[in-house]
Amino acid sequence: MLLDSIRTQLDSLSKSEKKVALAVLEAPGAIVSQNITALAKAAQVSEPTVVRFCRTLGYDGWHEFKLKLAQGLALALPGAGNEQPTQDDLAVDLVSKICSRSINTLLDLRNNLDPDAIQKALDILSRANKIEFYGQGTSGIVAADAQHKFFRSGVPTVAYADPAIHSIAASLLRAGDAVVAISQRGNNSALVRSAKLARRGGADVIVLAPSGTPLADVATVLIPIDLIFNTDPYTPISARLAYLVVIDVLAVGLALQRGPEFRRKMQNAQKALQEFDMQFDSFIG
Repeated sequence: MLLDSIRTQLDSLSKSEKKVALAVLEAPGAIVSQNITALAKAAQVSEPTVVRFCRTLGYDGWHEFKLKLAQGLALALPGAGNEQPTQDDLAVDLVSKICSRSINTLLDLRNNLDPDAIQKALDILSRANKIEFYGQGTSGIVAADAQHKFFRSGVPTVAYADPAIHSIAASLLRAGDAVVAISQRGNNSALVRSAKLARRGGADVIVLAPSGTPLADVATVLIPIDLIFNTDPYTPISARLAYLVVIDVLAVGLALQRGPEFRRKMQNAQKALQEFDMQFDSFIG
């Protein structure tokens, strides 16, 4: 949710903007019922500083920021955002906490995902000569999942998680090619370099990353995913679900945008796979 986005961007804010951020994080529920003057007073800054803070986060101003904050608080499941799994948790506790966290992540995604950015990305993907997915670490897993979903599109598709390899691949791209660069933090220097190389060669770069990050700045089209990145070793990174869902949205959208003939080809591919599975099962049986 929005509060998670504020936490992830604290270090990149100016000193005065950080004061506003901390005031919001300290009492988000109270902020929703206050005006800009009250927040400025609580943070000990001027009202224009509050407006700059809102715009730094990607909002037009105070009113849009306040609306998004209210929506995020309304959608959040009670207590789910703060409950961490503990050593004493029973299985029922783990199910509740982890599922609630994942649900909150997807609700926040649905509430904030920019449909215009999705459409611009689909326009690029639908005319691409080839599509390459770049990601490292856990984002590399998302890139591999994307390649698995997109290779049936009929467009040459590949995923790279090795920084040396995607750097070389990016330098060979030309106009008409497309890269989807995926990063949960948006500050990986190797990924940023490859995105710049791709842009330099004329390729379009679709970025799935937090807004206001170095990778976001390189994008032809940015699909901002502003979510918290939990570092608790006992807790799965639920933010990854958001990236996987965005990949699903793009894959399904591309299939629909390319028309019924393309969908028939995908269905034929799926049918061939099912027939292969049946033959294999019969062979080993």
